Amino acid sequence: GQDRLNLFGPQALSNIALAFAKAGESHPKLFQKIGDHVAGRISLDSFNPQALSNTVWAFATAGESHPELFKKIGNHIAGLGCFDSFKPQELSNTVWACATV
Repeated sequence: GQDRLNLFGPQALSNIALAFAKAGESHPKLFQKIGDHVAGRISLDSFNPQALSNTVWAFATAGESHPELFKKIGNHIAGLGCFDSFKPQELSNTVWACATV
């Protein structure tokens, strides 16, 4: 269940969601579990900008809404104080995903 997701690092979780989204495969239960897991983390400090961006992009592309996840990631990014660590594509994908869902 949910505990098994602890075996996956941030990049792996983001890659799983990304693969399903890019393949056009719908799996709402998987996206819900990933969203719950990431949103339930105490901190997102272990997520690099690419993992954050890919995660929200995957959810938006797959048409999967998870308000708690988007709020958690948005608050984390806003708390960084600057966007220097984000490449322009990562930032634009994140903004697009937030505007899309």
